[in-house]
Amino acid sequence: MEINLDTLDKKLIDNFRGFVVKKDLVRQLKLGANVPVFVLEYLLANSCSTFDEEQIKRGIANVKNILTDHYINPKEGNLVQSKIREKGKYTIIDKIEVTLDVNKDRYWARLQNCNIKNANIKDSLVIAHEKLLLGGIWAIINIEYDPEMKIGNKSYPFVIRDIKPIQLATFDLSQFREKRKHFSKKEWIDVLIRSIGIEPTSQGINERAKILLISRMIPLVEPNFNLIELGPRMTGKSYVYKEITPYAILLSGGQASVAQLFINNTTKKIGLVGNWDTVAFDEVAGIHFKDQDGIPILKDYMESGSFSRGSTGEMTGGASIVFNGNINQSIETLLKTSHLFIPLSEDIRNDTAFLDRIHFYLPGWDIEKLSPNNFTNNFGFSTDYFSEMLTHLRKDNYYDVIEDYFALGTHLRQRDSKSVKKTVSGLIKLINPDGNFTKDDLREYLIIALEMRRRVKEQLKRIGGMEFWDTNFSYIDKETREEVFVSVPEERGSSLIENQPLPPGVCYTISQSTEGMALVRIEVNIILGNGKLNISGTNKTEIRDNVKNVYQYIRANEKKLLSQEHSLSNYNVSMQLSNLLGNEMSSGIGAAIYTAVLSAIHKRHLKPGISVLGDISINGAITHVDNFSDKVAMLSENGAKLILTPMDNLKEMENVPPSVLNNTDVNFYSNTQMIIQKAILSE
Repeated sequence: MEINLDTLDKKLIDNFRGFVVKKDLVRQLKLGANVPVFVLEYLLANSCSTFDEEQIKRGIANVKNILTDHYINPKEGNLVQSKIREKGKYTIIDKIEVTLDVNKDRYWARLQNCNIKNANIKDSLVIAHEKLLLGGIWAIINIEYDPEMKIGNKSYPFVIRDIKPIQLATFDLSQFREKRKHFSKKEWIDVLIRSIGIEPTSQGINERAKILLISRMIPLVEPNFNLIELGPRMTGKSYVYKEITPYAILLSGGQASVAQLFINNTTKKIGLVGNWDTVAFDEVAGIHFKDQDGIPILKDYMESGSFSRGSTGEMTGGASIVFNGNINQSIETLLKTSHLFIPLSEDIRNDTAFLDRIHFYLPGWDIEKLSPNNFTNNFGFSTDYFSEMLTHLRKDNYYDVIEDYFALGTHLRQRDSKSVKKTVSGLIKLINPDGNFTKDDLREYLIIALEMRRRVKEQLKRIGGMEFWDTNFSYIDKETREEVFVSVPEERGSSLIENQPLPPGVCYTISQSTEGMALVRIEVNIILGNGKLNISGTNKTEIRDNVKNVYQYIRANEKKLLSQEHSLSNYNVSMQLSNLLGNEMSSGIGAAIYTAVLSAIHKRHLKPGISVLGDISINGAITHVDNFSDKVAMLSENGAKLILTPMDNLKEMENVPPSVLNNTDVNFYSNTQMIIQKAILSE
């Protein structure tokens, strides 16, 4: 076996000998045993934290022997049961879970791979290891066979005598902090990346990918931190919660109960949030609570870290909440048609109060799919040591350190500020756990925190409208008084409404249905003909009627609106309606239709970036625009530089955010003649 070590490997072994493992050895052993990584690394760390090639070989052989003799392969469950019976006692490595049998007033242990469902276990062992009741733990288990153990005439011969959880017995946090000082920031970031099995120098792992990979661990060091990551498959979203720490639990399939998560009203036992550092939901599309109060209780917990159920009173928990899921469409497509929470289950994806409690939206699409070339062959922390480091750092608090150097901009509300501060605190714990950080470090973490929280708010704005419109996040350097605005990369796409004179016949507007708003492009083409009207882009009767009403109004008022040579009876009008963004297209867009038709007939360009709101009845009456502020904001966000709207909406201008009015002019009209006067580009 050839051992290739780099400078960082040697520094890591010199400072943390006995607590690091060569990660490729773990993968080699993992191929032969379907056992969690932290179990393998627990066995490897003491014997393989060395430069000595021969000692590494002996260590691997020893681990293989232990796994052969004591690790239980699920296919060999019956054979192991026989060995326990024949030998009288046996030591195994398995996952053990305990349930309370209230009818018999006793605990039963279940060994996952041994397929032993009702093993006797002492109350004292259960009390000493409460996680046995909360999904179970991997452990080294001493088990005996006693055929005299009976209840009635039924024998329950398997007896758990002792268990040793597979995790580090002690952890010296002060020693850890001191040794961190021997590493530069860049070196330490690479240590963290290697400790989760990824090679930081491999293709596709750029500086942004590194910080995102590290950010997955914030819930492990920051109590009550709510994170969501949505992105492509095979990027390792769930790995850190499943494999690198016994202090996190991954709930696959999304199914959960209030008793499991919070408290069992029968036994009064607190649930997962009180006994784990992190509770992660995998496959978020399937999140569903059997109990009607499940979502409200989870929502309250995500807000305050406390919950109540029935007569139990208010209780607290420290677990962070993580949601992982897949996005199977391109981000560009999702942003054009809906929002970036769409992969969530229907129960929560439109619940803005629930989504607003998420502190950090990690863009999984910025992490490339992992290939074998991305896995490290170098040393990283063994998972038992790493997990102890993470759980001990939860006690630190850097919540207010940004206030020494920076102030947050006016658009950040209380939840935004809380989210940003918790993110900065978590990144300090991970990257600067010795507490030594600079102003530039804080600036870097602050920018990350603002982006990830703003991503949440940008989607809430798409779902919930004006309540969440303040997304122009910034920070202010207290020394220089410079204000810096932080953007969200995927929102930088080109404007859908062109900031240039619009061709004759082209106009933009917003339609509103019960489902929400849609950005609509109207394109009219005029050719010589006999007065035919052709409408494409929609089959909805109400929209087609809307177009026909405006068309009939123009025909009925040709003498006032058109010259004799421009009579509609001399032209065929073709109109294409396109839904560019948002929900299903609807009616109520007559003013924009009118503008497009007249500009096409007169072959006149419209002003740059213009949009027209409002409807026109068959008699020419101008109708009030509902949800005025939301529609103005949506048009502005997508590039509109001038919006024409009915005079009746003037009093609602005070509801439009100043940031919108800084980018877009709003002008008013009281009749159809004014629309054309204000819309046509002067020659």
